[in-house]
Amino acid sequence: MIILGLTGSIGMGKSTTAEMFAELGVPVNDADAVVHDLYKGDAVGPIDEAFPGVISNGEVDRAKLSALLAENPTRFKDLEAIIHPLVRDREKAFIDRHRALATPLVLLDIPLLYETGGESRVDAVAVVTADLEIQRDRVLKRPGMTPEKFALIQSRQMPDAQKRAKADYIIDTGHGLDSARAQVKALVDRLLGKV
Repeated sequence: MIILGLTGSIGMGKSTTAEMFAELGVPVNDADAVVHDLYKGDAVGPIDEAFPGVISNGEVDRAKLSALLAENPTRFKDLEAIIHPLVRDREKAFIDRHRALATPLVLLDIPLLYETGGESRVDAVAVVTADLEIQRDRVLKRPGMTPEKFALIQSRQMPDAQKRAKADYIIDTGHGLDSARAQVKALVDRLLGKV
């Protein structure tokens, strides 16, 4: 089984690209979706203890947590110490399940793959990229996004050029969906030995 890691900075089109892999039948473990699920379950207690006041209706209130972290970015480390082991447990269960099924290729969609040493858990890494102008335009169109919030997020991410230099494969999403879809198909075919 080949484990492909997919990563890319905010606004590069990583989630859309992961969907393209899924459309081709590649099982995807989406770390963001796992975190979203954990914020409604296993992570609630530990986060409530570490960050009092960020729980609403029995789940982590992302807006409250985000505001708290914006005020005190050093607390990201505390959050990561809670979340990362839980995410890894889910990821391991996903891999074990597909290994047992003899799935030929799986995708781990990991936003901070390089920043967290995730490349050691995959066989190869594909980085999703686009020009800075396209990235900025996409991100600033998101609800509640500000140039300041974008800058804070960027400060926690490895620069795109560094990610591209480390990547085994690059998927450029700056030329439209059809182009990205063709790149994904070519990569899947290559990894599965169809080329």
